[in-house]
Amino acid sequence: MQSRRMSAIEAVTSTAIGFGVSLAAGAVVFPAFGWNLTIGENLGVTAIYTVISIVRGYAVRRLFNMRANHG
Repeated sequence: MQSRRMSAIEAVTSTAIGFGVSLAAGAVVFPAFGWNLTIGENLGVTAIYTVISIVRGYAVRRLFNMRANHG
């Protein structure tokens, strides 16, 4: 079983890696679709999607946790 501290470290590390990957992907993908975003705009879009991903991940984790405790 993983400690809360290690779970937090894992979540932060995963999010940071995902942010970097998304930022790099945006620099390639956006221009491929004709969207010429500045670095600041790319950062903004990536930040928004990162927040959405964190909220989604939290909601799914809580849903599974609730089901595990009641099922």
